[in-house]
Amino acid sequence: MKKHILCILVAAVTAIFIPFSLAACNKKDNLIRINEVTHSVFYAPLYLADAIGYFEEEGIEIELTNGGGADATMAAVLSGSADVGFCGPEAAIYVVIGGSSDTPKVFGQLTKRDGSFLVGRTAQPDFEWSDLEGKEILAGRKGGVPAMTFEYTLDQLDVNATLNYDVAFNMMTSAFESGIADYCTMFEPVASEYQAAGKGYIVASVGEQSGEVPYTCFMAKESYIDANPDKIEGLLTGITKAVKYINETDATACAELIAPYFDGTSVESLATSIKSYKSIDAWVTDMAMKPSALDNLQAIMENSGELSRRVAFEELVLTETAHAVYEKIYA
Repeated sequence: MKKHILCILVAAVTAIFIPFSLAACNKKDNLIRINEVTHSVFYAPLYLADAIGYFEEEGIEIELTNGGGADATMAAVLSGSADVGFCGPEAAIYVVIGGSSDTPKVFGQLTKRDGSFLVGRTAQPDFEWSDLEGKEILAGRKGGVPAMTFEYTLDQLDVNATLNYDVAFNMMTSAFESGIADYCTMFEPVASEYQAAGKGYIVASVGEQSGEVPYTCFMAKESYIDANPDKIEGLLTGITKAVKYINETDATACAELIAPYFDGTSVESLATSIKSYKSIDAWVTDMAMKPSALDNLQAIMENSGELSRRVAFEELVLTETAHAVYEKIYA
């Protein structure tokens, strides 16, 4: 726990001194600087909201940067180089427990289950989770939601495997390709493209097996939320509309809209990814996190030995705006 908090704070201090900081470059009153944990079709509603013009309708503009990990995303929020962090809420839990005069608050949840797919080196049409007994799996950074969820899933199934935590999240695919581990967890469209290239085979959906958990959320310093209620509402409104759109619209049509956000990825590949995520019911419709969801996450963190104490729901989560937006859109 102390290690996670220290890493986040060190990264936050370092971020303050990055030359040409985003904080110094962007002065638009309607701009929201969002640092996302990674760039993935798993977050398609975020890009759809921008592509369709939902954010413009709300009078806001977003600027995306890639953190490459939840600790780096939270560091960007704490340092002020990002207004909003989009990552697993475990990063905010670590900071709340560590103590802060301006704690980050989760004000909206987008994904409700693990979005990764387990990729093996051989085709396994009859894959069983027990097949992982004694195997090595690249499952993400220790203390991050992907790794903890995977560990929890194996423990619930009483499967003994070796989880390799030594490879950075954004280097896992290349590490697997180089010969490290027997299996690797990958998000879309990487997983489908990896399989299409004959480099590996998708054998299972992690989220389908692990069940619901608040996997990726929007969070910001409490001071930012208090000072920018219109921006927060606009962001939540745009994304809630986009979730409704993607659930009601053909995957190919959605893929064509977000294609400019994934340079070099085909519409066909994006459509396949969207279908995969729709099939596992990946996104929430009401972005207000539920207390039961936080309980599930903290049980997963405790199972991994990464939680020194449980955080009360009101210490971490704000729900009023997100739920009001949901009621307005789905009325």
